[in-house]
Amino acid sequence: MSHTSQPTGRQVQFRNTAAMISAAASNFDAAHYQGIMALYAMPHADRSVRLAHDGSTVVDFVRCSYLGLDNHPDIVAGAAQAVCEAGSLHWSCARTRLNFSILGELEENLSDLFRARVVTFTTVLAANMSALPLLASGHLTAGQKPLIAFDRLAHTTLAHHKGTVAGETGVETIPHNDLAALEALCRTHRSVAYVCDGAYSMGGSAPLAELRALQEKYGLFLYIDDAHGISIIGENGSGFARSVFAELGERTIVAASLGKGFGASGGVLMLGTAAQELLFRRFAIAHAFSASLNTAAIGAAQASARIHRTDELARRQETLRRNLALLDRLIPTKDMANDLPIRTIRLGDELLSVAAARQLLQLGFYASAIFFPTVSRGEAGLRICLTASHTEQQIRDLCVAIDGIRQEIRHAGA
Repeated sequence: MSHTSQPTGRQVQFRNTAAMISAAASNFDAAHYQGIMALYAMPHADRSVRLAHDGSTVVDFVRCSYLGLDNHPDIVAGAAQAVCEAGSLHWSCARTRLNFSILGELEENLSDLFRARVVTFTTVLAANMSALPLLASGHLTAGQKPLIAFDRLAHTTLAHHKGTVAGETGVETIPHNDLAALEALCRTHRSVAYVCDGAYSMGGSAPLAELRALQEKYGLFLYIDDAHGISIIGENGSGFARSVFAELGERTIVAASLGKGFGASGGVLMLGTAAQELLFRRFAIAHAFSASLNTAAIGAAQASARIHRTDELARRQETLRRNLALLDRLIPTKDMANDLPIRTIRLGDELLSVAAARQLLQLGFYASAIFFPTVSRGEAGLRICLTASHTEQQIRDLCVAIDGIRQEIRHAGA
């Protein structure tokens, strides 16, 4: 058994930005030329938006407000009220110096809501950037620097930090959801931490029950980014990952977004112990050297937390499940076995995915064209983000449009 997870001294390149840009530039050129990226729009009721460049109205299937809370009147009012009452939008100092009192109230509220010790950040990216170096340091694993195993499909806001983490400890990347590979590392290393998504941004999810079993058997540390799983599942919207654990304890941290299903803005870390919270409040990069959520975000999050304690949350969750069931009946995908709201339609070729998204936009639907480097080469297609606010007719019309496009592609290739 290895008694250390220190770097071996060999040079390992975890990221090659120059090569990535060279390989992906033509995909982005095509997407921008076809007018399907970097659009500006004004939100309307439910999921409709009016595009700024031509004034047309389309149904949006790209935003990740899965419960439709992002334009909830109570959340909008909460944001405005907090700014007015504070008389300020933003304090330009690190959180180790001065904080809005309402931010402390929010963190206490979210800690009670999610049954964890919650620390807020401006984004999930800032939360991950803060957490992973601390995980690498060994201070979360009883002084033993862990080997950190990243899932190959871990979100870019996780994978980006491999180089920084490797400066502290050993880093491995294992195949997606490969439990055998993870267990093999647990058998040969004294301390292992696994970094993964809960609900993956391109569809699918982590095998949380099996990961818990490895945790119980080997003491595996789990760092789970559940940005896309929060609010849509669990008591009080605790989320896909948090709802699996009775207690987080010393060996599980969940990162989550306040800007997707939660309907507000910002990110959080859900911690299991007082010692972890103290460590993060003193040494987390974005806590010690950056500013907090602004008052609008704080007010919006407080309003959303109130909604999460009412029956309205369960009604919206159920509406989302019904919408997913309808979409899955009309367009079956590999992701249809779960209640998570992301569906991907594989087309294979990058230019086909761009053309399909362009045609959908002309038909009145905006869905994301996904291509390398967001997905692997040859896995390009469309990503559909479904919400509780989409109507049955909007979903049916989208599916008719997608079926028509796929038929055209098949005929063209015949």
